[in-house]
Amino acid sequence: MTSQEKVSQKTDEKEHEDVEIGNLEEIETEVLEEEAPEEDEKELVSVEKLQEQLKKKDEELAEQKGDFLREKADLDNFRKRLVKDKEDSVQFANQRLLKELVQIDDNFSRALDAPNASLKTLREGIEIIQKQFTTFLKNQKVVPVEAMGKQFDPNLHEVMTQLESEEHEENTVIQEYSKGYTLNGRILCSAKVVISKKPSSTPTKKEEKKENTDKEE
Repeated sequence: MTSQEKVSQKTDEKEHEDVEIGNLEEIETEVLEEEAPEEDEKELVSVEKLQEQLKKKDEELAEQKGDFLREKADLDNFRKRLVKDKEDSVQFANQRLLKELVQIDDNFSRALDAPNASLKTLREGIEIIQKQFTTFLKNQKVVPVEAMGKQFDPNLHEVMTQLESEEHEENTVIQEYSKGYTLNGRILCSAKVVISKKPSSTPTKKEEKKENTDKEE
């Protein structure tokens, strides 16, 4: 094969390769053109799904917001009821106690207003009223503080004064000005009392006579 023939053969082969490459490019372009719509459709489907999800989330959020507002309104109403109940309880907490005290006061009025009441009958009426009042205190868990003859207790007693006494130990309650009371075991008011103290040292008659004799000498 001559050189010219070889050159001609190479030229034909190159042209054939160029044709094949051109064909391949056309095929790839066609494939890409065919695939492009499918990708666009996929993107559209994805966007529609996202929009549906967002719409669903918005609906859920709106529903939760409505539930929250309803619960908040219920809580506000409950708080208002609590405040009113508290005010009523404070205002009428002592209603039953006052009702009993009013009855005791009525008995006092009847005793004082009784016509031709002697001192004896008046005393008897007051004693009855006192028993009624004592029962009232007992029902309210109000208990008198024991004081007379007891050792002074600063938690229960309030000392008004001290008196010398040979008959009692020091700091013994020997008089009671006013009673003390406890309420459910807690001090309500202290008992006002007088307590004893040791007598001051005073010379006996024998000691006084001896002292006078010593002075005369």
